[in-house]
Amino acid sequence: MASETISIDYDDLKELGKTGAKIPAIGLGTWGIGGSFHPDYSRDEYWVKIIRKGIELGMWLIDTAEMYARGHAEELVGRAIKAFDRDNVFIITKVWPDNLSYEKVIKAAEKSLARLDTSYIDLYLIHWPTPSMPLKEIMKAFEFLVEKGLVRYIGVSNFDAKLLDEARSYLSKTDIVANEVKYSIADRTIERDLLPYAQKERITIIAYSPLEKGRLAKDRILAQIGRKYNKSAAQVALNWLISKHNVIAIPKAGTESHLKENAEAMGWRLSLEDLRYLDEKYPV
Repeated sequence: MASETISIDYDDLKELGKTGAKIPAIGLGTWGIGGSFHPDYSRDEYWVKIIRKGIELGMWLIDTAEMYARGHAEELVGRAIKAFDRDNVFIITKVWPDNLSYEKVIKAAEKSLARLDTSYIDLYLIHWPTPSMPLKEIMKAFEFLVEKGLVRYIGVSNFDAKLLDEARSYLSKTDIVANEVKYSIADRTIERDLLPYAQKERITIIAYSPLEKGRLAKDRILAQIGRKYNKSAAQVALNWLISKHNVIAIPKAGTESHLKENAEAMGWRLSLEDLRYLDEKYPV
């Protein structure tokens, strides 16, 4: 069912949680860069070039993880950002479930810092929750990393509203500023509970798979709307996401043309009429 009230967020630089820090509404995902579950060194120079081009196009938020290519994606991000002032790039990385204990979280963060070749991580996330994880001690480890200046902000990924609220209850010195979850116009599941909670608490939602692995780039309805704005179906799908408060998107792009297409999903907004129409065509 479409929302009765739609409020458009026109900013292409959005506040991260309640931190005051501004980040791009569209960033760069790195899953598949430098390999998938194992490192692939054959295209390293190409991937460094792609990451740098994304930053130049205004997508200077880069999302990676220790699991991506077993750390090689982090290494490539570290190489790519050397061409820029570190303070002008925002890096997200994530700790894998194998390392979800107090000591292992700290060691995992230190290893990520070494691979990224940087002195701090902008936003550090739990990649996936597990039923057995000691959430309270993990949050204490996250607070320790912030206190030591190794991490600026903390967050989670793939948490539902209830688990997110529980994680926050274990914090005393800082707060969770973001939750990275699957979200697209074709999969609006988080709008039932998680998105309202996040918007109320001013926690940023970072939408991964915003183009459903490229499927939405060929969507007929999105393409029809796009023609009104001289934009592609993929750009409409991304713009629909970033029109929402507290939501940013991190599509992956493997070519310079796709990078440019993603970047040009910013700088404009769908009309209220078209947002309502799309909400009706792609119900929650």
